[in-house]
Amino acid sequence: MPVIYLDNAATSFPKPPAVAEAMLRYMREVGASVNRGVYASAQDAEMTTLLLREGLCRLFGHNDPACCVLTSGNTMGLNMILRGWLRPGDHCLVSSVEHNAVMRPLQDLAAAGVAFDRVPCDGAGRLDPQDVRRMLRPNTRLVLLAHASNMGGAVQDAAGVGKICREHGVPFALDAAQTAGHWEVDFEGWGLSALSVPGHKGLMGPSGIGALLLSPEFARGLTPIITGGTGSASDMEIQPSYMPDRFESGTPNLPGIYGFQAAVDFVTETGIPALREHETMLTARLLERLREIPEIHLAGPWELEDRVGVVSVDFQNVDNAIAASRLEQEYGILTRCGLHCAPAAHKTLGTFPQGTVRFSPGWFTTPEEVDAATSAVAEIAGQ
Repeated sequence: MPVIYLDNAATSFPKPPAVAEAMLRYMREVGASVNRGVYASAQDAEMTTLLLREGLCRLFGHNDPACCVLTSGNTMGLNMILRGWLRPGDHCLVSSVEHNAVMRPLQDLAAAGVAFDRVPCDGAGRLDPQDVRRMLRPNTRLVLLAHASNMGGAVQDAAGVGKICREHGVPFALDAAQTAGHWEVDFEGWGLSALSVPGHKGLMGPSGIGALLLSPEFARGLTPIITGGTGSASDMEIQPSYMPDRFESGTPNLPGIYGFQAAVDFVTETGIPALREHETMLTARLLERLREIPEIHLAGPWELEDRVGVVSVDFQNVDNAIAASRLEQEYGILTRCGLHCAPAAHKTLGTFPQGTVRFSPGWFTTPEEVDAATSAVAEIAGQ
């Protein structure tokens, strides 16, 4: 039985061949770290790291590679923003569909005196930017949003929220876990202060690496949550103040950097418009066929405008966990079932506590695989 992978919202698979090739080249031929040697292989590692920073900046409309910080992933980037910026007495705005990568650190901070409010989203998972304006307080020090829901797929109006934040002088941070590599993201044009992206989802790189792009102003006010050796300013026992060393303590994930750099090259060469067109075609096909199945409920928007290819369904006559298990065992279709680390999103969209079965096609998904998945859903739902 062939396997059909439809869990790209969790992590993309397969990866472009160049990703594994680059990681293998590092481990077989390079092996050196950065900031810790001047020999040829160390310079190779330095150059690859710089090319990665520059490639990410080009991809996301950022103009300063020094302010592109490499992280261990999107969760780390979001923690760096929240824990490094907010202080007791500050107020933060988030949406009502945030992932636990935002909500858990924010709940930790709330216990220490940071206040937050959730901007309400509609039944499709979208907020009105004017509600952000209405909910700002004099002590609001940050607005942080998931650009797209990892459960329902709706994309927020980041440009509209960014305009409001600029007008009020409030930093705006964006979690692009579900849009990086799928959607145009314009750091400068949207007035972002921080942008966190994972390497392993739409950018099709390895896991265990991501990036945090910062404005110079935001970077200056952001406190590192991890300090230590950087290979630079080694005569001092205080953290370097310059970028990106200020936020990059410890030996970096060089195999990940090599793989991530190859992935960013692949995404850049393929082009975001082409990636998005393919995803939209698959999503349209998926939604069209799911609409014909009365025994399922879609959590998220039916329309294609302002959504990514994250499609969650709630089986009305079958337990979702049983449905997901049958999809794998009987049809070879791999999905993700449950609450997707986003209970707030499920509460907003009316699928808490039962959760949903999530289908998320990717660049290497074919229309025939989507057809096979929807046929399987119809068979399971109708029994």
